[in-house]
Amino acid sequence: MKALKFAERVLFGAAAIGTVYSARTGNRKLQLAAKPAAVPVLAARVARARKLAPGEKGLLVAALVAAGAGDHFMGRSDEDRELIKGATSFGVMQVLYSVLLWRRGARPRAATAPPRLGAWAAAAVAMTLPKPSPVSSVLSAYGGLLSTTSTLAADPVLAPKAKVSGGMVVPSGDRRTWIAAGALLFSASDLAILIRRNFVTSERVRANLETFVLTSYLASQWLLVEGMIAEG
Repeated sequence: MKALKFAERVLFGAAAIGTVYSARTGNRKLQLAAKPAAVPVLAARVARARKLAPGEKGLLVAALVAAGAGDHFMGRSDEDRELIKGATSFGVMQVLYSVLLWRRGARPRAATAPPRLGAWAAAAVAMTLPKPSPVSSVLSAYGGLLSTTSTLAADPVLAPKAKVSGGMVVPSGDRRTWIAAGALLFSASDLAILIRRNFVTSERVRANLETFVLTSYLASQWLLVEGMIAEG
């Protein structure tokens, strides 16, 4: 069992490093090979998790399948058609994550919901400023689903003994506290995509943002999955 866990970490780490390296070097072929390999490793990790209820395991595996589809579409090009397919796939993932968190008792709270909903509203407006496009409405809807997941993930009920500061669960050795951090990092990654797509023209800055997007995305998925399969 320990050997399998170590192998999963090595494989995920190799896929993550390959993905980030490809973004820094502009190696498109490497990125198309490395990034799609990361999520299946997480799905395998979930599949062998012993403490997950069958229903929760099914939700989490289905969410990661949707994430894998999103990776596939988003990695193909920056065209609106592929972006819409990718956002739709990730939207399904966010819904499934939210359902799982709701099943565990997570609810919107006064300390967690307003800032996340406010950020979503600001992002939705920002997407229409440079040049409104057909993809804006899809991305706005996706942002609403992401803010829902982030709000539920921030509920301290998911990690009852965790320290809370400023309405945010503080990550600790209890892996359940990683759920909130993972959701927040996911939001940061998607915000960086919005900024890169709509507001940045410098190729160097765009490359740096792409590196951040991929690094934060992979880290967020790892934190979310590890937090959700952690034992209470």
